[in-house]
Amino acid sequence: MALCVAFVLLVAVFCPAVLCQPDGTLGKETTAQEDQNNGTQVDSLNLASINTDFAFSLYKELALKNPDKNIVFSPFSISFALAVLSLGASSNTLEEILEGLKFNLTETPKEDIHRGFGDLLHMLSQPGDQVKISTGSAIFVEKRLPILAEFKEKARALYQAEASSTDFQQPHEAKKLINDYVSKNTHGKIKELISDLDDSALMVLVNYIYFKGKWKTPFDPDSTFESDFYLDNNRTVRVPMMKLKFLTTPYFRDEELSCSVVELKYTGNASALFILPDEGKMQQLEASLQPETLRKWKKSLRPRMIDELRLPKFSISTDDSMEGILSKLGIREVFSSQADLSGITGDKDLMVSKVVHKAVLDVGEIGTEAAAATGIMMVGSALILNPLEVYFDRSFLMIIYSTNTQTPLFMAKVTNPNEN
Repeated sequence: MALCVAFVLLVAVFCPAVLCQPDGTLGKETTAQEDQNNGTQVDSLNLASINTDFAFSLYKELALKNPDKNIVFSPFSISFALAVLSLGASSNTLEEILEGLKFNLTETPKEDIHRGFGDLLHMLSQPGDQVKISTGSAIFVEKRLPILAEFKEKARALYQAEASSTDFQQPHEAKKLINDYVSKNTHGKIKELISDLDDSALMVLVNYIYFKGKWKTPFDPDSTFESDFYLDNNRTVRVPMMKLKFLTTPYFRDEELSCSVVELKYTGNASALFILPDEGKMQQLEASLQPETLRKWKKSLRPRMIDELRLPKFSISTDDSMEGILSKLGIREVFSSQADLSGITGDKDLMVSKVVHKAVLDVGEIGTEAAAATGIMMVGSALILNPLEVYFDRSFLMIIYSTNTQTPLFMAKVTNPNEN
């Protein structure tokens, strides 16, 4: 299973940019560990809750904008790119960005916010994890535009983000340079992040994240079969449906929100929550999404024998312009002539013109050796006292999170597994 996300901000005279790391990996040397030793007001659990609040707020706006459509995005990627951008913001522009990310600036100084993100980046970059997570940021800057040393140093120290000189007067070449960079670091999953590049662009800030995980309990490809997926009460599509029998995994039945929650773990420090609302209850569930909801689910999950679990095999992608959605979250000034991004170049005539977020999610049977699944399938049905079947054969939600940081990395809504 692989999931890739790229997030880009385009900056011009009145516009923002793309941020990515030149080597495409998380930096191993960082000040985050030093900051950990000094302590920070934004500990990992508090930051996870804030990031979850931002994720659900974004999701609700995306769901309103795209009713009955597939949704997949990385709140992690979007928040990181905006946090990097905030290093160069001042006054009300800065406050709107950080408050839009759900931080309370009266309780948490901006320096602690950046240290918290640095700590998170450091924890996600730990070597040896069986889950592959690579994330990076890079700033492509118009070659004639001087970038302030303080911004460049902070971006590198806190976010391992490097700036490189780019000739935006040659938009075709600049677009190819950026798209090739993103394609390389998302293993070809995102080939064209930027479809057009305005000739007024002065800077592109890109953040990407690539995730690949193997199921701790894999699906047997030989068990995958064609089955109906219900788009609504009257329409169905045929999809490849994966199947596991006699699976013991964390499960919670939320009667209050009329949904079932199943956790499928990856080999390593990541897990996926699949949330299946009862028929006709998706809107109720979406309206109820809060950080407390996710905390309740995680605390309530208990190992449970599932007699049969069915989950569609799918590949979905979304490509969204985020300016309007971020404006609804209170991040407005940065898109106007009132923007103050003078901390980047010293020039106040910079604003964000475009925000593009592209995500690709592939979910399949790939996992550990099939022998592990065979052992589980040998459990006799006579041992099951309360047979339980969970069929993800209608719209459902999926949240992938890092288990060592409790941070949501990706969120998706699958309404039609056949639609890319």
